[in-house]
Amino acid sequence: MLKRKLTQSDYYLIAVNLLPVAGVWLWDWSPNEVFLVYCLETIMIGIFNLVKMGIVTATRKTDTWYNGTNRTNQSGLFFMLFFLLHYGIFTGVQMGIFFSVSGIGEGSNITAFNFFYKWPQLLSFDSLVMFLVFVSFYGFKMIVNFIRSGEYRTIPMTLLLFQPYGRIFIQQVTVIIGSMFLTFGAGKIFILIFALIKIFVELFIDLESILRKGLKGIEKESGKQ
Repeated sequence: MLKRKLTQSDYYLIAVNLLPVAGVWLWDWSPNEVFLVYCLETIMIGIFNLVKMGIVTATRKTDTWYNGTNRTNQSGLFFMLFFLLHYGIFTGVQMGIFFSVSGIGEGSNITAFNFFYKWPQLLSFDSLVMFLVFVSFYGFKMIVNFIRSGEYRTIPMTLLLFQPYGRIFIQQVTVIIGSMFLTFGAGKIFILIFALIKIFVELFIDLESILRKGLKGIEKESGKQ
């Protein structure tokens, strides 16, 4: 469950997550805007995961789908559609809670329904830079750890389907708690705590290993049928 060795992208992750902490504490960045970018990261991860699923689909076309103890062969497009709907509902609930608790977006009349085309109105130049840094990080990570390594040729689509959920579940809990911190004006403290928790979970908890063990258990059970 614990990582034994840090990778090149892990060191980049540390720098990326410490940037907003420095911005809030040293350069007077808005904690609300920084926290909004963290919320946008949830959507960002989903988009990159969908791109990776598209790469796998273009390479292998189909993969094994587990339905209880049964297994069937499904098109990669089926996996992508399932992820898009399921993850979309997941992030929609998170963003709805975030906006209702934090009050961010009220001045711009932004709701969960028009958020996807109005969110740039909430970001200043500083937070936009942070957003682009996160985009570059996930792009770099996908190229190095997924494409260049050749992982896209062998990774099970089921594993790829659920890969974002472990860290996103943790982030969802902290987003809800963080919204309350922002309401009471403790944004700086929360951004620091949130960044440290995020770094610890992503660096030292091997979520992918846990998912792979779970998938092996599903494969074993379906093989008995």
